[in-house]
Amino acid sequence: MSASVTEHSRRATRVPRDGESTPSGRSFVSSAALTWATQLSVGVLSLGNVLIVARSLGATGRGQVVFLTTAAYLTSQLALLGVEQANINLASTEPRLRSSLATNSVILALLLGAVAIAVVTGLVALVPQAGGSTGSGLRWLMLASVPMLILQVYLLLLVRADYAFGLANVASALGPAVNVTVNATFAVTGLLTVGTALGTWIAGQALGTVLMAWYIARRSAGFGRPDARLARQSLGFGVKAQAGRALLLGNYRLDQWIVGAVAGARELGLYSVAVAWAETLYYLPTALAAVQRPDLARSESRSAGRQAALAFRAALIISVPLVLFLVVAAPFLCVTVFGPAFRGSIEQLRILAAGTLGIVALKLFGNALTAQRKPMLETAAVAAAFLITVGLDIALIPTHGGVGASIASTVAYSAGGVAAGILLARALGTGMGEMIPRGRDVAAIWRRVAATLSQSAGSR
Repeated sequence: MSASVTEHSRRATRVPRDGESTPSGRSFVSSAALTWATQLSVGVLSLGNVLIVARSLGATGRGQVVFLTTAAYLTSQLALLGVEQANINLASTEPRLRSSLATNSVILALLLGAVAIAVVTGLVALVPQAGGSTGSGLRWLMLASVPMLILQVYLLLLVRADYAFGLANVASALGPAVNVTVNATFAVTGLLTVGTALGTWIAGQALGTVLMAWYIARRSAGFGRPDARLARQSLGFGVKAQAGRALLLGNYRLDQWIVGAVAGARELGLYSVAVAWAETLYYLPTALAAVQRPDLARSESRSAGRQAALAFRAALIISVPLVLFLVVAAPFLCVTVFGPAFRGSIEQLRILAAGTLGIVALKLFGNALTAQRKPMLETAAVAAAFLITVGLDIALIPTHGGVGASIASTVAYSAGGVAAGILLARALGTGMGEMIPRGRDVAAIWRRVAATLSQSAGSR
């Protein structure tokens, strides 16, 4: 065993208690705060990119860019087969496997990416409408990025298992930063097109992937020998987790594909603006889930349930005021920022904001269930949401466009969140009362944030 692997094994043998530092040297609150701040920054950059593309190419051009990037994202996410979930569980609990997991990730990304490209190509040949209104050249460029996008997710969760949240944050921010910089330059010089916007998006994602590969090769366990047995184990667990992840992805992105294919690029352009603003509310539970995951994988069931419930209460307390702000500020965010052509996004944004609390529950409780090796329970909660999403999308999008998609998403998120809470309580022995925010939680959050800020200031 190499010295680096031995060191990582030593660092990962104990779960930090509440308030203690993680093996990275940062407290949970500090790591979560930095991850959330990074995601908010990414959100600001992404919104800036949306603004640049929308104002330069109009609603139709924006819709075409969204269609291509959404298709690439959906395809790569569906092709993951849950291997990333096995990566973080195994790398957290058995650090000696990290080098083989890294190499297996490269091989599986290439193989699964090739299969995904073939499947989408066949789908477009059978159902040309699935290709949207874009040309074949742009579709092939989009498909070529799929293996890289798969590898990006595999490596991201290996990096998080190493508690390298700072590096993961930088890698996540690279893509949006490149998008804003390059697209703004192209817009000013009159060179911005759907094709250049897509190429810039792919280049930004590739830079983040390369950075994580460098970290694993030089700072972590490295890329070791491939392990066929380990790959089968990863796929065995991953397939169980993938169903829930795929269905959750369907809740997030399938509606955009349907809106683009059924209601047209302009309607998708409007809906994408509402979604872009609404998704800023999802960053907090995403950050909490990411930072909690290595510890949840190592914890016993009851402790994991308590940790998830605590994070849920904190996320609710912080999210409710943000939801209210987004509802009130919707006219400014959609019309003042993006222009009068996007007035139709106001109602959609307000409807989507109402589904935030369901997303908080789905993300945090589902994350805890999968970390505790109960991925099928997360799948059950997400499946309930997905079935509602698909049914309402089919019923509402043809006649109501983006508004129909917004209603479908909000109803589905809320139902899925309730289901996730019930399943967590039964599986991990967490009392439902532990999920209800209390008055003292506000004071506790304030004290923890103040302590973290004081510690950060003192370390400078």
